[in-house]
Amino acid sequence: MKTRQFVLASRPSGFPSRDNFRIEDIVLNELKNNEILLKSCFISVDPYMRGRMNDVKSYAASFEVDQPIKGGVVAKVVESKDKSFQAGDSVFGMLPWAEYSIEKAENLRKVDTNIVSPGYYLGILGMPGLTAYFGIMDIGKPKSGETVVISGAAGAVGIVAGQIAKTQGARVVGITGSDDKCKLLKEKFGFDEALNYKDSKNLRKAISEVCPKGVDVYYDNVGGEITDTVIANLNFHARIALCGQISLYNSTRVPMGPAILPMLLTRSVKLQGFIVSNYADRFGEAFAQLTLWVKDGTLKYTETIIDGFDNLPDAFLGLFAGKNQGKMLVKI
Repeated sequence: MKTRQFVLASRPSGFPSRDNFRIEDIVLNELKNNEILLKSCFISVDPYMRGRMNDVKSYAASFEVDQPIKGGVVAKVVESKDKSFQAGDSVFGMLPWAEYSIEKAENLRKVDTNIVSPGYYLGILGMPGLTAYFGIMDIGKPKSGETVVISGAAGAVGIVAGQIAKTQGARVVGITGSDDKCKLLKEKFGFDEALNYKDSKNLRKAISEVCPKGVDVYYDNVGGEITDTVIANLNFHARIALCGQISLYNSTRVPMGPAILPMLLTRSVKLQGFIVSNYADRFGEAFAQLTLWVKDGTLKYTETIIDGFDNLPDAFLGLFAGKNQGKMLVKI
């Protein structure tokens, strides 16, 4: 069977471009026992993929040049050589950026697309939702009345993290990059305040004004200058969940910022970096709670869906220009 896939054509230096991606025509092998033929329906693009385009040691293996790019995919079973899956089943897996692919049954998980949108399993009920859950509940641990600040607040993780913090009785402030996103955070997702960092001449002052009692929990998705200004407003015994550093992913040199360790020391701040796979043995717990919150309306979500397999690189690049509200997906 013929299909198309995207491979990493070259490793980027600084911001990636479409030149770093290449479409190839390939022929899939015949199915073997325990293998499943899949048609991709929704493919996830995520900021962490930028790090995998570099040839550096990290928590996830680097993509190989001239090899398929892989990520989260919701797909339909076309043909199955395993009794656990039938044609027509919807599944989630870490699969190639391809229109069709073959995967072993043990690497797939059935998902119910009659309950929620298929894309939710790549977002609020997938890696971003799990990341938000553990960052807030296990590291941030907000208490009723405390102030939680979330950077990258209108992204796939930030939207969920803010709403989870609200379930704990916290006051939640989101930092994002447009007035429209600020409005979305407050009106749809229940954030108490939202700041457009691009429109603020003095972000440190703006944060202090919307957080008059200081910041107790900071959920950091972006790093850089935004994080520097939030740290200046931290309270004693504040907690920082270090989730992402998207502002630095395309840097070709390490930027210099203020020395933050003395502030963390003198204010007894807890800073913990994490990746979602640290909590793999608790995924069931988090998935059950997230599903319950989605079903009863406690958590709401939004997706930015780009149509067309050929547009996968553009969707990925759009993450670094802030073109997404919530989860960025490509519909195949």
